[in-house]
Amino acid sequence: MSTVTASGTWTAVSPAPPNLSGLSTDNVTWGVPVGGGKSGYRFAGGTTEVKVGGTEFTLGTFTHQNFPIQGGANNQFDVDLAVRIRFEEDDADRQFSFRFHHFETPNDGPTPDDEVDLPTRVSPESVTIDGEEYAVVITGFKQNGQIVNKFISPENGANSADIVAVLSRVGRPDVVIADVRSKGQVKRTQADEYVEIVNQGTASADISGWTLFADDPGQNFTFPPATVLQPGQRIRIYTNEVHPEWGGFTYGSGRPLWNDKGDTAHLRDADDTVVSDYSYGAGNP
Repeated sequence: MSTVTASGTWTAVSPAPPNLSGLSTDNVTWGVPVGGGKSGYRFAGGTTEVKVGGTEFTLGTFTHQNFPIQGGANNQFDVDLAVRIRFEEDDADRQFSFRFHHFETPNDGPTPDDEVDLPTRVSPESVTIDGEEYAVVITGFKQNGQIVNKFISPENGANSADIVAVLSRVGRPDVVIADVRSKGQVKRTQADEYVEIVNQGTASADISGWTLFADDPGQNFTFPPATVLQPGQRIRIYTNEVHPEWGGFTYGSGRPLWNDKGDTAHLRDADDTVVSDYSYGAGNP
């Protein structure tokens, strides 16, 4: 267990949008306002307890200040963040860097919400802890208790989310079951049940031929060929819905699969070796 303190500054925007300011600070802004403020990003770090090897923690809070601005030549650009982390044990600063991809959508269409994505979720820098080399992997944006892959931000306001990350060994994948939504909102069929899987490691993982199942017949889902999880990527396997933004995986079952009162989901690799178990319901977190 380590106590770490994080802070961050925005170091570069490329290609640079009009009226750019705030580089080398924790609040970078851009654009010519149209009746409101400029758009921009803010990063606020904090102090937290961190376990190495796959336990998620909050790296900091990301805020997108999203106001209508006059368009420039480019409505998509990359924004670079440098995060300084001080580990309490050695009282030394380490720097980790990440890139955010910004899509400043046109404000006159049916979907004016801006999008923020992370094209690369693994820090190029690493740190050695107890003789092992670790990098920081961002595994998503957390809002209202839910972790998502992409940050969607409505116009005319500030939208915030925690950046969730792990300290993972360099050069290794780490695929785990992150969540089971056992009680869907769709009446009778609970088609929107899902199991969420995440690669918390620093390397991609080929999960072709891996199987997700519980302990009852008919609950086996085998991942198709060429299924690869990138570092930090989350996917969901739905009972009977298809969501491309989560990988598009579905059991295609017309009946509920996951016991509302509690059960255990298992993930086995192509050699039938258990990779991850996730118990939920009575007596489990």
